[in-house]
Amino acid sequence: MVLTQKLNPIDDATLEEIGFSWHTDSDGSKYVSDALVEITQEEAEAYYEAGNAIYDMYVQAAEYVIENDLFFDLGIPFNLIESIKKSWENDVHWHIYSRFDLAGGIDGKPIKLIEFNADTPTALFETALLQWGILKSNNLDDEKQFNNVYEAISDNFKRLVTLFDDTNTFDAHYDGWKILFSCVSGNDEEEATTRLLQQMATDAGFVTHFEYLHDVNFDDEGIYDAQGNAYEYWFKLYPWEDIATDEPELATTLTNIMLKQKAIILNPAYTLLFQSKGMLAILYELFPDSPYLLKSSFEPLQGIKQVEKAVFGREGANTKIIDADGTVEKKTDGPYDNYKKVYQEYVEFPADSSGMKYQAGLFFAYESCGLSFRKGGEILDNMSKFVGHVIV
Repeated sequence: MVLTQKLNPIDDATLEEIGFSWHTDSDGSKYVSDALVEITQEEAEAYYEAGNAIYDMYVQAAEYVIENDLFFDLGIPFNLIESIKKSWENDVHWHIYSRFDLAGGIDGKPIKLIEFNADTPTALFETALLQWGILKSNNLDDEKQFNNVYEAISDNFKRLVTLFDDTNTFDAHYDGWKILFSCVSGNDEEEATTRLLQQMATDAGFVTHFEYLHDVNFDDEGIYDAQGNAYEYWFKLYPWEDIATDEPELATTLTNIMLKQKAIILNPAYTLLFQSKGMLAILYELFPDSPYLLKSSFEPLQGIKQVEKAVFGREGANTKIIDADGTVEKKTDGPYDNYKKVYQEYVEFPADSSGMKYQAGLFFAYESCGLSFRKGGEILDNMSKFVGHVIV
Protein backbone atom coordinates (compact mmCIF):
# COMPACT_ATOMS: atom_id res chain seq x y z
CA MET A 1 0.00 0.00 0.00
CA VAL A 2 1.18 3.53 -0.80
CA LEU A 3 1.93 5.44 2.39
CA THR A 4 1.26 9.18 2.50
CA GLN A 5 1.77 12.06 4.91
CA LYS A 6 -1.11 14.46 5.39
CA LEU A 7 -0.14 18.15 5.29
CA ASN A 8 -1.50 21.65 5.11
CA PRO A 9 -1.95 22.70 1.48
CA ILE A 10 -0.74 26.05 0.21
CA ASP A 11 -3.76 28.37 -0.10
CA ASP A 12 -5.02 29.42 -3.53
CA ALA A 13 -4.06 33.09 -3.11
CA THR A 14 -0.44 32.18 -2.39
CA LEU A 15 -0.39 29.74 -5.31
CA GLU A 16 -1.58 32.47 -7.65
CA GLU A 17 1.06 34.85 -6.32
CA ILE A 18 3.77 32.44 -7.43
CA GLY A 19 2.14 31.97 -10.85
CA PHE A 20 0.30 28.70 -10.23
CA SER A 21 -3.25 29.49 -11.33
CA TRP A 22 -4.45 26.01 -12.41
CA HIS A 23 -4.92 24.86 -8.82
CA THR A 24 -8.62 23.94 -9.14
CA ASP A 25 -10.03 21.42 -11.61
CA SER A 26 -13.19 21.90 -13.65
CA ASP A 27 -15.27 19.97 -11.09
CA GLY A 28 -14.17 22.31 -8.29
CA SER A 29 -11.74 19.82 -6.70
CA LYS A 30 -8.17 20.77 -5.89
CA TYR A 31 -5.58 19.68 -8.42
CA VAL A 32 -2.77 19.47 -5.85
CA SER A 33 -3.15 16.72 -3.24
CA ASP A 34 -2.99 17.61 0.46
CA ALA A 35 -0.65 14.67 1.09
CA LEU A 36 2.87 13.58 0.18
CA VAL A 37 3.90 10.11 -0.97
CA GLU A 38 6.49 8.59 1.35
CA ILE A 39 9.48 6.97 -0.38
CA THR A 40 12.78 5.66 0.93
CA GLN A 41 16.25 6.76 -0.14
CA GLU A 42 16.71 3.37 -1.78
CA GLU A 43 13.51 3.84 -3.81
CA ALA A 44 14.68 7.30 -4.90
CA GLU A 45 18.00 5.84 -6.07
CA ALA A 46 16.18 3.07 -7.94
CA TYR A 47 14.10 5.66 -9.83
CA TYR A 48 17.30 7.55 -10.68
CA GLU A 49 18.96 4.44 -12.08
CA ALA A 50 15.82 3.39 -13.97
CA GLY A 51 15.50 6.72 -15.80
CA ASN A 52 19.12 6.67 -16.89
CA ALA A 53 18.87 3.09 -18.15
CA ILE A 54 15.58 3.66 -19.98
CA TYR A 55 16.87 6.80 -21.70
CA ASP A 56 19.91 4.88 -22.98
CA MET A 57 17.55 2.28 -24.45
CA TYR A 58 15.53 5.01 -26.16
CA VAL A 59 18.68 6.40 -27.77
CA GLN A 60 19.60 2.98 -29.15
CA ALA A 61 16.03 2.39 -30.31
CA ALA A 62 15.89 5.74 -32.10
CA GLU A 63 19.07 4.89 -34.00
CA TYR A 64 17.50 1.55 -34.94
CA VAL A 65 14.33 3.27 -36.21
CA ILE A 66 16.30 5.73 -38.34
CA GLU A 67 18.65 3.09 -39.76
CA ASN A 68 15.74 0.80 -40.67
CA ASP A 69 13.34 3.52 -41.85
CA LEU A 70 10.60 2.57 -39.37
CA PHE A 71 9.00 6.02 -39.18
CA PHE A 72 5.66 4.78 -40.49
CA ASP A 73 5.53 2.14 -37.75
CA LEU A 74 5.73 4.91 -35.15
CA GLY A 75 3.09 7.05 -36.84
CA ILE A 76 5.64 9.77 -37.65
CA PRO A 77 4.25 12.33 -40.16
CA PHE A 78 6.17 12.12 -43.42
CA ASN A 79 6.83 15.87 -43.47
CA LEU A 80 8.94 15.67 -40.30
CA ILE A 81 11.20 12.77 -41.25
CA GLU A 82 13.89 15.01 -42.73
CA SER A 83 13.82 17.25 -39.66
CA ILE A 84 14.14 14.23 -37.40
CA LYS A 85 17.13 12.89 -39.32
CA LYS A 86 18.83 16.29 -39.42
CA SER A 87 18.39 16.92 -35.71
CA TRP A 88 19.58 13.40 -34.86
CA GLU A 89 22.81 13.78 -36.83
CA ASN A 90 24.27 16.63 -34.80
CA ASP A 91 24.62 16.93 -31.03
CA VAL A 92 23.93 20.68 -31.12
CA HIS A 93 20.25 19.68 -31.34
CA TRP A 94 20.27 18.96 -27.61
CA HIS A 95 17.36 17.36 -25.75
CA ILE A 96 16.58 19.83 -22.94
CA TYR A 97 14.09 18.00 -20.74
CA SER A 98 11.53 15.18 -20.68
CA ARG A 99 9.44 13.07 -18.30
CA PHE A 100 9.01 9.33 -17.94
CA ASP A 101 5.69 7.97 -16.67
CA LEU A 102 6.35 4.89 -14.58
CA ALA A 103 4.42 2.25 -12.67
CA GLY A 104 5.82 0.79 -9.49
CA GLY A 105 8.91 1.87 -7.60
CA ILE A 106 7.01 2.06 -4.30
CA ASP A 107 5.18 -0.48 -2.19
CA GLY A 108 7.70 -3.13 -3.26
CA LYS A 109 6.53 -3.09 -6.88
CA PRO A 110 9.14 -3.12 -9.70
CA ILE A 111 9.59 0.00 -11.84
CA LYS A 112 7.95 -0.35 -15.27
CA LEU A 113 7.92 2.13 -18.15
CA ILE A 114 4.43 3.28 -19.12
CA GLU A 115 5.38 5.98 -21.64
CA PHE A 116 7.80 8.81 -22.35
CA ASN A 117 6.76 12.46 -22.56
CA ALA A 118 9.81 13.62 -24.47
CA ASP A 119 8.63 16.60 -26.53
CA THR A 120 6.35 18.90 -24.50
CA PRO A 121 6.09 17.51 -20.95
CA THR A 122 4.18 19.53 -18.37
CA ALA A 123 3.91 19.07 -14.56
CA LEU A 124 7.27 20.85 -14.56
CA PHE A 125 6.20 23.83 -12.44
CA GLU A 126 4.61 21.48 -9.92
CA THR A 127 7.60 19.14 -9.71
CA ALA A 128 10.43 21.67 -9.77
CA LEU A 129 8.90 24.36 -7.55
CA LEU A 130 5.57 23.53 -5.97
CA GLN A 131 6.41 20.31 -4.15
CA TRP A 132 9.52 21.99 -2.75
CA GLY A 133 7.32 24.87 -1.57
CA ILE A 134 4.90 22.42 0.07
CA LEU A 135 7.71 21.01 2.19
CA LYS A 136 8.86 24.51 3.17
CA SER A 137 5.37 25.71 4.06
CA ASN A 138 4.83 22.67 6.30
CA ASN A 139 8.19 23.15 8.08
CA LEU A 140 9.56 19.93 6.62
CA ASP A 141 13.15 19.41 5.52
CA ASP A 142 13.28 20.58 1.90
CA GLU A 143 16.31 18.35 1.31
CA LYS A 144 14.12 15.28 1.77
CA GLN A 145 13.16 14.98 -1.89
CA PHE A 146 14.56 13.52 -5.07
CA ASN A 147 14.25 16.86 -6.82
CA ASN A 148 17.01 18.86 -8.47
CA VAL A 149 14.93 19.53 -11.57
CA TYR A 150 15.55 23.29 -11.67
CA GLU A 151 19.32 23.00 -11.45
CA ALA A 152 19.50 20.03 -13.83
CA ILE A 153 17.55 21.76 -16.60
CA SER A 154 19.53 24.99 -16.15
CA ASP A 155 22.72 22.97 -16.55
CA ASN A 156 21.28 21.22 -19.59
CA PHE A 157 20.69 24.56 -21.28
CA LYS A 158 24.41 25.19 -20.84
CA ARG A 159 25.06 21.97 -22.76
CA LEU A 160 23.63 23.61 -25.86
CA VAL A 161 27.06 25.27 -25.89
CA THR A 162 29.33 22.89 -23.97
CA LEU A 163 27.71 19.63 -25.15
CA PHE A 164 29.37 16.76 -23.27
CA ASP A 165 32.07 18.94 -21.73
CA ASP A 166 31.99 20.36 -18.23
CA THR A 167 29.16 22.91 -17.97
CA ASN A 168 31.51 25.15 -15.97
CA THR A 169 33.13 26.03 -19.31
CA PHE A 170 29.89 27.67 -20.53
CA ASP A 171 30.98 31.27 -19.88
CA ALA A 172 34.22 30.76 -21.79
CA HIS A 173 32.37 29.51 -24.89
CA TYR A 174 29.10 31.47 -24.85
CA ASP A 175 28.99 34.18 -27.52
CA GLY A 176 25.66 35.90 -26.92
CA TRP A 177 23.42 33.35 -28.66
CA LYS A 178 19.76 34.03 -27.88
CA ILE A 179 16.81 31.72 -27.12
CA LEU A 180 13.22 32.67 -27.98
CA PHE A 181 10.60 30.89 -25.84
CA SER A 182 7.06 30.43 -27.16
CA CYS A 183 3.71 28.84 -26.35
CA VAL A 184 0.09 29.42 -27.30
CA SER A 185 -1.69 32.31 -25.62
CA GLY A 186 -4.58 31.77 -23.21
CA ASN A 187 -3.26 28.64 -21.49
CA ASP A 188 -1.95 29.51 -18.03
CA GLU A 189 -0.26 26.17 -17.41
CA GLU A 190 1.63 26.15 -20.69
CA GLU A 191 2.68 29.77 -20.34
CA ALA A 192 3.90 29.28 -16.76
CA THR A 193 5.83 26.18 -17.85
CA THR A 194 7.42 28.02 -20.77
CA ARG A 195 8.34 31.06 -18.69
CA LEU A 196 9.85 28.79 -16.03
CA LEU A 197 12.03 27.18 -18.70
CA GLN A 198 12.97 30.68 -19.88
CA GLN A 199 14.07 31.56 -16.36
CA MET A 200 16.14 28.37 -16.18
CA ALA A 201 17.89 29.34 -19.43
CA THR A 202 18.41 32.90 -18.18
CA ASP A 203 19.95 31.52 -14.98
CA ALA A 204 22.22 29.38 -17.14
CA GLY A 205 23.54 32.56 -18.76
CA PHE A 206 21.59 32.85 -22.01
CA VAL A 207 19.97 35.97 -23.40
CA THR A 208 16.29 35.05 -23.65
CA HIS A 209 12.96 36.47 -24.79
CA PHE A 210 9.32 35.28 -24.70
CA GLU A 211 6.83 35.59 -27.55
CA TYR A 212 3.44 33.97 -28.03
CA LEU A 213 3.39 31.54 -30.95
CA HIS A 214 1.10 33.68 -33.06
CA ASP A 215 3.61 36.55 -32.89
CA VAL A 216 6.66 34.52 -33.96
CA ASN A 217 7.74 34.96 -37.58
CA PHE A 218 9.50 32.41 -39.76
CA ASP A 219 11.18 32.22 -43.13
CA ASP A 220 13.83 29.93 -44.57
CA GLU A 221 16.52 32.24 -43.19
CA GLY A 222 15.48 32.15 -39.54
CA ILE A 223 13.09 32.63 -36.62
CA TYR A 224 12.13 36.13 -35.43
CA ASP A 225 10.20 37.82 -32.65
CA ALA A 226 7.50 40.41 -33.32
CA GLN A 227 10.15 43.14 -33.61
CA GLY A 228 12.06 41.24 -36.28
CA ASN A 229 14.96 40.15 -34.06
CA ALA A 230 16.48 36.82 -35.12
CA TYR A 231 17.24 34.01 -32.65
CA GLU A 232 19.74 31.20 -32.72
CA TYR A 233 17.45 28.95 -30.67
CA TRP A 234 13.68 28.61 -30.50
CA PHE A 235 11.91 26.68 -27.74
CA LYS A 236 8.27 25.86 -28.48
CA LEU A 237 5.90 24.23 -26.01
CA TYR A 238 3.87 22.97 -28.93
CA PRO A 239 3.84 19.34 -30.12
CA TRP A 240 5.81 18.44 -33.21
CA GLU A 241 3.00 16.17 -34.45
CA ASP A 242 0.56 19.11 -34.30
CA ILE A 243 2.95 21.25 -36.34
CA ALA A 244 3.09 18.46 -38.92
CA THR A 245 -0.68 18.06 -39.24
CA ASP A 246 -2.04 21.55 -38.47
CA GLU A 247 0.81 23.73 -39.81
CA PRO A 248 2.40 21.80 -42.70
CA GLU A 249 3.89 24.95 -44.24
CA LEU A 250 5.60 25.73 -40.95
CA ALA A 251 6.93 22.15 -40.80
CA THR A 252 8.55 22.69 -44.20
CA THR A 253 9.98 26.06 -43.18
CA LEU A 254 11.42 24.66 -39.95
CA THR A 255 13.07 21.87 -41.93
CA ASN A 256 14.66 24.42 -44.25
CA ILE A 257 15.84 26.49 -41.28
CA MET A 258 17.55 23.40 -39.85
CA LEU A 259 19.08 22.39 -43.18
CA LYS A 260 20.51 25.90 -43.61
CA GLN A 261 21.70 25.89 -39.97
CA LYS A 262 19.90 29.19 -39.30
CA ALA A 263 18.42 28.15 -35.93
CA ILE A 264 18.12 25.20 -33.55
CA ILE A 265 14.65 24.16 -32.39
CA LEU A 266 13.98 22.82 -28.89
CA ASN A 267 13.02 20.21 -27.99
CA PRO A 268 14.58 18.73 -31.17
CA ALA A 269 12.50 17.06 -33.85
CA TYR A 270 13.94 13.64 -32.99
CA THR A 271 12.14 13.77 -29.64
CA LEU A 272 9.01 12.92 -31.63
CA LEU A 273 10.50 9.42 -32.02
CA PHE A 274 10.72 9.17 -28.23
CA GLN A 275 7.26 10.71 -27.82
CA SER A 276 5.58 8.09 -30.02
CA LYS A 277 4.19 5.27 -27.91
CA GLY A 278 5.06 3.04 -30.84
CA MET A 279 8.58 3.08 -29.42
CA LEU A 280 7.27 0.84 -26.62
CA ALA A 281 6.96 -1.96 -29.17
CA ILE A 282 10.40 -1.20 -30.65
CA LEU A 283 11.98 -1.14 -27.20
CA TYR A 284 10.45 -4.49 -26.28
CA GLU A 285 11.68 -5.99 -29.55
CA LEU A 286 15.23 -4.77 -28.90
CA PHE A 287 15.39 -5.28 -25.12
CA PRO A 288 12.92 -8.07 -24.22
CA ASP A 289 14.83 -8.93 -21.04
CA SER A 290 14.90 -5.42 -19.59
CA PRO A 291 13.37 -5.35 -16.11
CA TYR A 292 11.86 -1.94 -16.88
CA LEU A 293 9.82 -2.89 -19.95
CA LEU A 294 6.35 -4.38 -20.29
CA LYS A 295 5.52 -6.65 -23.21
CA SER A 296 4.40 -4.36 -26.04
CA SER A 297 3.42 -4.82 -29.68
CA PHE A 298 1.77 -3.14 -32.65
CA GLU A 299 -0.69 -6.04 -32.67
CA PRO A 300 -3.06 -7.07 -29.84
CA LEU A 301 -1.35 -9.30 -27.30
CA GLN A 302 -2.74 -12.79 -27.00
CA GLY A 303 -4.03 -14.21 -23.73
CA ILE A 304 -2.99 -11.41 -21.38
CA LYS A 305 -4.59 -8.27 -19.97
CA GLN A 306 -3.34 -5.24 -21.89
CA VAL A 307 -3.71 -1.53 -22.58
CA GLU A 308 -4.44 -0.14 -26.04
CA LYS A 309 -3.05 3.37 -26.65
CA ALA A 310 -2.78 5.76 -29.57
CA VAL A 311 0.84 6.34 -30.58
CA PHE A 312 0.23 10.05 -30.07
CA GLY A 313 -2.18 10.86 -27.28
CA ARG A 314 -2.24 12.84 -24.08
CA GLU A 315 -3.91 12.88 -20.65
CA GLY A 316 -5.07 9.26 -20.94
CA ALA A 317 -7.40 9.98 -23.88
CA ASN A 318 -8.34 7.18 -26.32
CA THR A 319 -7.08 4.45 -24.01
CA LYS A 320 -8.59 0.99 -23.46
CA ILE A 321 -7.93 -1.60 -20.80
CA ILE A 322 -8.61 -4.99 -22.38
CA ASP A 323 -8.98 -8.25 -20.42
CA ALA A 324 -7.17 -11.45 -21.44
CA ASP A 325 -10.33 -12.68 -23.17
CA GLY A 326 -10.56 -9.52 -25.29
CA THR A 327 -13.29 -7.80 -23.27
CA VAL A 328 -12.87 -4.04 -22.96
CA GLU A 329 -12.87 -3.40 -19.22
CA LYS A 330 -12.50 0.37 -19.35
CA LYS A 331 -11.97 3.00 -22.04
CA THR A 332 -11.70 6.74 -22.53
CA ASP A 333 -12.71 8.87 -25.47
CA GLY A 334 -10.69 11.67 -27.02
CA PRO A 335 -9.33 13.27 -30.19
CA TYR A 336 -6.52 10.79 -30.93
CA ASP A 337 -8.44 7.76 -32.23
CA ASN A 338 -7.19 8.28 -35.79
CA TYR A 339 -3.61 7.51 -34.76
CA LYS A 340 -2.00 4.09 -35.04
CA LYS A 341 -2.42 1.89 -31.93
CA VAL A 342 0.09 0.10 -29.71
CA TYR A 343 -0.64 -2.62 -27.14
CA GLN A 344 1.14 -2.83 -23.81
CA GLU A 345 0.90 -5.47 -21.11
CA TYR A 346 -1.27 -4.25 -18.23
CA VAL A 347 0.39 -3.51 -14.92
CA GLU A 348 -1.41 -2.43 -11.78
CA PHE A 349 -0.37 0.89 -10.28
CA PRO A 350 0.39 1.03 -6.54
CA ALA A 351 -2.67 2.12 -4.53
CA ASP A 352 -3.33 3.86 -1.24
CA SER A 353 -5.78 2.83 1.48
CA SER A 354 -8.69 4.41 -0.40
CA GLY A 355 -7.89 2.55 -3.62
CA MET A 356 -6.51 5.53 -5.53
CA LYS A 357 -3.75 4.61 -7.99
CA TYR A 358 -0.33 6.33 -8.23
CA GLN A 359 1.86 6.83 -11.28
CA ALA A 360 5.38 8.20 -10.90
CA GLY A 361 6.62 11.02 -13.11
CA LEU A 362 10.41 11.08 -13.46
CA PHE A 363 11.97 14.14 -15.07
CA PHE A 364 15.11 13.67 -17.14
CA ALA A 365 17.62 16.34 -18.18
CA TYR A 366 20.91 14.67 -19.16
CA GLU A 367 20.19 12.36 -16.24
CA SER A 368 17.24 11.54 -13.99
CA CYS A 369 16.62 14.65 -11.91
CA GLY A 370 13.30 14.71 -10.10
CA LEU A 371 10.25 12.76 -9.02
CA SER A 372 6.55 13.45 -8.48
CA PHE A 373 3.31 11.47 -8.68
CA ARG A 374 -0.14 11.58 -10.25
CA LYS A 375 -3.10 10.08 -8.43
CA GLY A 376 -6.32 8.85 -10.01
CA GLY A 377 -8.19 5.81 -11.25
CA GLU A 378 -7.28 2.94 -13.56
CA ILE A 379 -6.66 5.36 -16.45
CA LEU A 380 -5.01 8.58 -15.33
CA ASP A 381 -6.70 11.44 -17.19
CA ASN A 382 -6.78 15.23 -16.99
CA MET A 383 -8.67 15.01 -13.68
CA SER A 384 -5.86 13.16 -11.94
CA LYS A 385 -4.17 14.94 -9.04
CA PHE A 386 -0.60 16.08 -8.54
CA VAL A 387 1.09 14.55 -5.50
CA GLY A 388 4.50 15.51 -4.16
CA HIS A 389 6.79 13.21 -2.23
CA VAL A 390 9.04 13.10 0.82
CA ILE A 391 11.97 10.80 1.56
CA VAL A 392 11.55 9.13 4.94
